[in-house]
Amino acid sequence: MTATTTAPVATTPVRTTRQPSARLRAWATRAPLLPALIFMVVVTQLPFVATLVISFFDWNSLYPDARHFTGIDNYREVLTDADLRHSVWTTVLLTVAVVLASLVLGLILALLLDRKFKGRGVVRTLLIAPFLVVPVAAALLWKHVLYNPEYGLFNGLLHYVGGPQPDWISNTPLLAVEASLVWQWTPFMMLILLAGLQSRDHEQIEAARVDGASDWQIFRHLTLPHLRRYLELGALLGSIYIVQNFDAVFTITSGGLGTANLPYTVYQSFYQAHENGLASAAGVLVVIGSIIIATFALRVVSSLFREEVSRA
Repeated sequence: MTATTTAPVATTPVRTTRQPSARLRAWATRAPLLPALIFMVVVTQLPFVATLVISFFDWNSLYPDARHFTGIDNYREVLTDADLRHSVWTTVLLTVAVVLASLVLGLILALLLDRKFKGRGVVRTLLIAPFLVVPVAAALLWKHVLYNPEYGLFNGLLHYVGGPQPDWISNTPLLAVEASLVWQWTPFMMLILLAGLQSRDHEQIEAARVDGASDWQIFRHLTLPHLRRYLELGALLGSIYIVQNFDAVFTITSGGLGTANLPYTVYQSFYQAHENGLASAAGVLVVIGSIIIATFALRVVSSLFREEVSRA
């Protein structure tokens, strides 16, 4: 018997590529967003921190050497001063009136545009146009083209039918501001509610019609519950922007005749009275109120996304 010997087979080492860690991959994904994040922090957060610090000082720019730390006295003055309290109430009244009127009109227009008719695209474009107008331009349009007692459109129509010639801004100043804002924000509400109408379950609606349900019953028991989230979203987003509105008040009434809201009061305190600390405290309160409203708005948006995902 002869023994057979096998030569050892040379094995080549396998090179293993080292996979990057999960943390490194996460940072690589976020890296392109870092410049935008840094820009946002520099532009928004640092000025807010500076405003927050100034709000704790009694600081009049005309007497810079007399500034001193006062704690929460500026906030106490904002909440207890009669004029500032009135501006807070005006802000609440202006916001509630504009949001409710815009929602009602936006719902009516959305229901009309949800029907198929000839020229619907043109009508939809024309109805969206007021929301695309620059806010200052819209306020100037209402002040001079519509409200002017001598050559305004409203008084021109009243003169044509033999009616009175009122001074709209002097007689109803807050209503004049509200009307211009409603005209501008109704298209925004209409778009949100129209998107909600077009996301309805049409098979369910057809089944209700087959069962003999009327249009009012379908609207009350099917359409309105479906639009509840969209109504909440429109109300919250509209409130965020209208609470901070400055253009219409400044342009139409210049804050006079009881129309000064909180943003205009901040402008008066800072640029006219030069009270930096008091204006900063009022501005911080406006930001806090906006953040509270925005928090609810984000919750509504996330719930809408969850509903859409579950429906899909």
